[in-house]
Amino acid sequence: QVQLRESGGGLVQAGGSLRLSCAASGRTFSSRAMGWFRQAPGKEREFVAAISWIAGRTSYADSVKGRFTISRDNAKNTVYLQMNSLKPEDTAVYYCAADREVTRLYVSPDLSSYDYWGQGTQVTVSS
Repeated sequence: QVQLRESGGGLVQAGGSLRLSCAASGRTFSSRAMGWFRQAPGKEREFVAAISWIAGRTSYADSVKGRFTISRDNAKNTVYLQMNSLKPEDTAVYYCAADREVTRLYVSPDLSSYDYWGQGTQVTVSS
């Protein structure tokens, strides 16, 4: 089992930056790919970024490429999402998630690949 808790959300002006953190408990964190997803009001939850369990392989949604960076520190059981050049359309609740499989060889953008979810953290970008 993996338990996840996000932090770092808040209100920021357009063009600003935030860093989200996701602290994980459980012995298998370092063996699982991790993802960030977001859900805006009235919209479905969507993929933002993911990072593999080893070798730092990453994947990003086109809408955040070049602005967001996902990273992880397995010694601290934490995954991060650095968000720069924020836009009002980035406003959403951001969730971190852990892959349902251990040692998966690729990173998946599909919600169905993730079985463990945090409670979410609100990010609001004002124009």
